[in-house]
Amino acid sequence: MGLLAKLIDRQIAAYQRELIETHYAEVDNMYRQIRGWRHDYRNHIQTMKAYAAAGDWEAVCRYLDELDTDLATVDTVVKTGNPMTDAILNSKISLARARDIAVTADAHILVKLNLSELDLCCIIGNLFDNAIEASMELPKEQRLIRVYMDMKNTQLYISFTNFTAGKKLAKTGSLFPTTKGDGHGFGLVRIDAIVERLDGYLSRNSEDGAFTTEILLPTV
Repeated sequence: MGLLAKLIDRQIAAYQRELIETHYAEVDNMYRQIRGWRHDYRNHIQTMKAYAAAGDWEAVCRYLDELDTDLATVDTVVKTGNPMTDAILNSKISLARARDIAVTADAHILVKLNLSELDLCCIIGNLFDNAIEASMELPKEQRLIRVYMDMKNTQLYISFTNFTAGKKLAKTGSLFPTTKGDGHGFGLVRIDAIVERLDGYLSRNSEDGAFTTEILLPTV
């Protein structure tokens, strides 16, 4: 048990380091984009004033449309109301999109969570990692991950759905089979252990072409 506990501790530490490094890079990238846009703000104003002075309102409208599109690329972050959830979701969304995986996220957390940041990172991070890996087996135009998070009374509801290649999977015990190498089950077991420890609820459902994980966690 001592060796197993040490192995698990090393895996958790490595996962935490990966999360921190990824989050730092993603947040730094977002701030660079925002600083760049703010730096150009004065130039944008001067350009539009010049168009307005010339009476070229069509050019003003066209320029505003371009700015709106440009700003949308900066303001694509998910804002749930919970800083840690924002960090992990935006980090993983960035990674997914870099792999040509479309992501739709609807997440709202308007109360203070009593969950530890490590527990939340492990759950969301592993769910996203699994969805990303499964999506990579599909053609680019078919890749899609749907994330939904909201409060259900006093419980936090988390739902991840991703399209999959092949037909409906059959469970082996409480888990679905995986094509990954040795050690992949560690992430799934971690999720199950956290949900069980917090007296939560977890459901995995495989249908033809889609895989969904739903979790309910008490927040009080």
